[in-house]
Amino acid sequence: MASITRAGTPATRVVLKAVGYYLVLVGVGWIVRHALPGSGLGARAALESLTGSGQLLSDGLNPGFDAPPGEVASALTVALAMVSAILLSLPVAWVYILTRAKRGYQQSVVQSLIILPLVVSGVVLLVKHSLALAFSLAGIVAAVRFRNTLDDSKDAVYIFLATGIGLAAAVNVPIAAVISAIFNAAVLVLWYTDFGHTPPELEGRIAEQRLQRAKELAQTGTFVAQIDAEVLRNMNREQLEGVAERAWRRARGDDGESAEPPLEMRLRLRTRDTEVVRGEVEARLDDHTKAWRFGRVVTGADGIDVVDYFVTLGKKHDPDDLLSLVRTAASTDLIDAELV
Repeated sequence: MASITRAGTPATRVVLKAVGYYLVLVGVGWIVRHALPGSGLGARAALESLTGSGQLLSDGLNPGFDAPPGEVASALTVALAMVSAILLSLPVAWVYILTRAKRGYQQSVVQSLIILPLVVSGVVLLVKHSLALAFSLAGIVAAVRFRNTLDDSKDAVYIFLATGIGLAAAVNVPIAAVISAIFNAAVLVLWYTDFGHTPPELEGRIAEQRLQRAKELAQTGTFVAQIDAEVLRNMNREQLEGVAERAWRRARGDDGESAEPPLEMRLRLRTRDTEVVRGEVEARLDDHTKAWRFGRVVTGADGIDVVDYFVTLGKKHDPDDLLSLVRTAASTDLIDAELV
């Protein structure tokens, strides 16, 4: 489970920044709502158009509700909508970066979450008062093909949200603010509670089943063919002879290294989520090692944690089986595992 309870952590800072940001936006919006209408006719028309506060100017400049406002009011309306779209999409981008930090994300997606609402709000206001422009825009969009590969379905949800914020910012800014705030709150709750995570008991059974399938595969010709294609093909003659000699000695049972195994080995794990990996790995070390003890955790300059364990393997424990178990149990939270 991701933790945001410790003060000073990046997660805590992002959450507090988002909450404070929304409070500031609400305060500034309230001030603008009460101060801007009296500052000029164009500003009043722009504000009423984007807040749904009633019909636009009714004193001759814009007699019909759906008729386009004057040039000044139109320019101010577009500017206010686009600025509002940017301001309301920024906290969405912060939450996206926070919740996707462990699995990684594309910078282009983060920038799209800010640029897309800006563009959508401007285009919607462009075609808002013209049916002909609306049909023209539909034809242009149909003729242009956008290609972008998203790594996760969550990215598609964020893109859909960015489009919704842009649409709402062009029609009713308060609605756009509500969409942005409630979406971020829901995402943070799901991320903090790790909602939908596979129970540890089920994960343990899945890991055991994967390990069993790996053992069965190792006894077939498929495994030999895969080793030949992936490993042996890249070895030189001296390396191949060394491997062949060691394999022959192990097959005869007189492998000098296996007669006197090392008393203690270092199990080194590299991960971005130490808490999750430790919980998954330590729950299985008792059954697959003779003895083990925790070493230390060192965080590198790239933000990746190196976790060390000291393990003692019994006669029935195989180092390759231990590494396979660790990798399958930790799944995507583990970057690399090795015995040194």
